[in-house]
Amino acid sequence: MSTLPPCLQCNSGFAYQDGAQLVCPECGHEWSPAATAASDEQRVWKDAHGNALQDGDTVTLIKDLKVKGSSSVLKVGTKVKNIRLVEGDHDIDCRIDGFGSMQLKSEFVKKV
Repeated sequence: MSTLPPCLQCNSGFAYQDGAQLVCPECGHEWSPAATAASDEQRVWKDAHGNALQDGDTVTLIKDLKVKGSSSVLKVGTKVKNIRLVEGDHDIDCRIDGFGSMQLKSEFVKKV
């Protein structure tokens, strides 16, 4: 059984070692084993002012945001309670009263 870590891009378990590099045969991504150790560190999400965010925090919007697929706008100062932090470009998953479930970028919120 292989003790090599999965691919950092596609999470494939078929990575193999080629010299000093690790290679994924499925997506072709190459990385060094040292990069794997760095990726194991816990990610810290920060708001627009550099404050660390956690699941369950309450945040407010610092900018008017257009809602994609709608003519509505989320106004500055809108309070969002009980956020969930997720991986990806839009890293806050939440529910906003009057709008429903949304995903926000942490760069557009500040912690209350």
